Amino acid sequence: MKIEGRIWKFGSDVDTDAIIPARYLNQSDAKELAKHAMEDERPEFSQKVKKGDILLAEKNFGCGSSREHAPLALKAVGISCIIAKSFARIFYRNGLNLGLPLLESSEASEAIHEGDRVRVNLTTGEIFDLTQKKKFFAKPIPAFMQDLIKDGGLIRHLRKKRLKGNR
Repeated sequence: MKIEGRIWKFGSDVDTDAIIPARYLNQSDAKELAKHAMEDERPEFSQKVKKGDILLAEKNFGCGSSREHAPLALKAVGISCIIAKSFARIFYRNGLNLGLPLLESSEASEAIHEGDRVRVNLTTGEIFDLTQKKKFFAKPIPAFMQDLIKDGGLIRHLRKKRLKGNR
């Protein structure tokens, strides 16, 4: 599985309230949430992000509350992958459950710049900065998790397996 997109870079300890402010948690429609993704951090984000763009962050991305709204808003706004030094564990699991690929790479987080074009290979963990012509690595996403991502998340994956008669 390969993903290619432009980088949006954020710092450390970006919490779920920064990703999707609490004032919007009274709704669960992904398209509505997408309009407000990162609104307080970068007001232009939801208007300028393009489908397939990649979010890059420093450490502890997605800390704070366990709201699923945060990875849902990022996926709905068009983010195809998130690379960070580290993730808050609940955000990490919520992201994968929603079919949003998440990779941890300290080197990529430090060296890649805002606006760079990057190609990510989820099978090998290779992160190639097309702008700088530099290669970085993250732990590859296991094959069973890649299937979950391809299927659009945990619920869709389980429904697909059930339809195939695999229980």
